[in-house]
Formats: sequence, structure tokens, C-alpha cells
Amino acid sequence: MAEQAEQAEQAESTSADHDGIRLPRVTIQFCTQCRWMLRAAYFAQELLSTFSTSLGEVSLQPSTGGTFAVTMRHRPLGPAQQAVSTTVLWDRKTDGGFPETKELKRRVRDVIQPGRDLGHVDGHHAAGGTGTATATATATHPSCRDCS
Repeated sequence: MAEQAEQAEQAESTSADHDGIRLPRVTIQFCTQCRWMLRAAYFAQELLSTFSTSLGEVSLQPSTGGTFAVTMRHRPLGPAQQAVSTTVLWDRKTDGGFPETKELKRRVRDVIQPGRDLGHVDGHHAAGGTGTATATATATHPSCRDCS
């Protein structure tokens, strides 16, 4: 019985779009030349550990050119079935550097479960903080030397 209830809950929290992709889907695009695969995999693991079956998929997408971007395909919250939209959660070039893990979790939560309490992650949130771990490193090295 408990297994059936768990499966029903999972089916409600995730859905598939017309391509068979399970939503919400987080995509972490990372530069292979910059060797950011481990960083991308770490963020994927953290999101899966925190949100579990609330996420339909988390994918890693290799790229070049100093790219590190986290996007989410999802259906907007609301009673009506709406078209799938894409939200940029983090872009290294726009946001500066890489996200703090707790900032990325907050941004995912704000899209898929706005009322959810993230516990200690929410407790230390400073209003107006940038949430970047390496903003100063990006400021001194705006582009990757390997990708130039």
C-alpha cells in the first residue's frame, strides 16, 4: 500500500512533456575545456538529494566556451495546464562565477515548490546577497584561458 501511495505522489509531482522528458527538468551545461564536470556533477547530486522525486530529471550537458549555466524546463505553477517554460536559474557569465549550493537550491525551490522550507539553507539567507562562491575569481579572470 505504501509503495502505491509513493508512486502516485511521484506521478503527481512530476510530469512528462510531449517529448517524453520528465518535468521539471534541470539541465546543467558545463564547459569541458575548463574541466567543470565535477562541479556540475556535484550540483546535480545536491539537487537530487534535496528535491528527490520532486524533480523529474537532472541532466549534465557538456559544452565549450567557458559555459556554466543551470536551466529548468517546467510547467508554471497554477491550476491550468500551461505550456512548458524554461527558466534560467544560473548563468556564470550573467550572475558572475558559480552559485553557492544553497543559493541554487533556493532558486530551484522558488520555481517548483515556493512554500517549501529548506531548513538551514533558508535560515542564513542574507537579503540582497549575490550567492556567488567565486565572483572575485570571475572578476579577475572573466573568461577561461583554455576556451580563448
